[in-house]
Amino acid sequence: MSTPIRFYSFPLSGHAHRVKLMLSLLDLPHEVIDVDLPGGQHKQPPFLALNPRGQVPVIVDGDVVLYDSTAILVYLARRYGGEQWLPSDAVAAARVQQFLSLASGEIFEGPNRVRLAKLFKRELDYGLALDKTLGLLALLETHLDGRSFLAADHATIADVACYGYIAHVQEGGVALAPYAHVRAWLARVEALPGFVAMPVSPHALAA
Repeated sequence: MSTPIRFYSFPLSGHAHRVKLMLSLLDLPHEVIDVDLPGGQHKQPPFLALNPRGQVPVIVDGDVVLYDSTAILVYLARRYGGEQWLPSDAVAAARVQQFLSLASGEIFEGPNRVRLAKLFKRELDYGLALDKTLGLLALLETHLDGRSFLAADHATIADVACYGYIAHVQEGGVALAPYAHVRAWLARVEALPGFVAMPVSPHALAA
């Protein structure tokens, strides 16, 4: 790699944290460029030229410009990570994809939204998001009984994609105490060489 990857981020974004975590786990040189979301920088023409959807994260790797956290994880794993992070075997790849879909579906609609509603006072249906969160945690608690990681016997991008919002679900008013297998899985992700945490929101510290 001739020049560091440019990584457009926002520190409290779980979507951006997925990419930050993957870059660190792969020990890839990168430059973090924090985007002023409260100030609307993501809706200005220079940023929209990188991502017309006006969202973080974005990476620029040479002449490759990519947005969407899942797409970026796939790219980084395939280009720099090898078989461990995204297997090429059909069944193993499909098992990873199941959890990438979970991250874009139930995790987005549950843990992400309870956090947005509780912590950032977004006008969302907290009750619906809470129901989805509890259903998701019950599903994962059962799935992780006897398993170390989500999609394989080692960490993959499935774990990277699902980690952040679940690790911070208590910022959305949901306790992890009843979910021993989920907490053990979070601890295993946090023990990976190169792990970096998503910051706790100052709003949560003040609560």
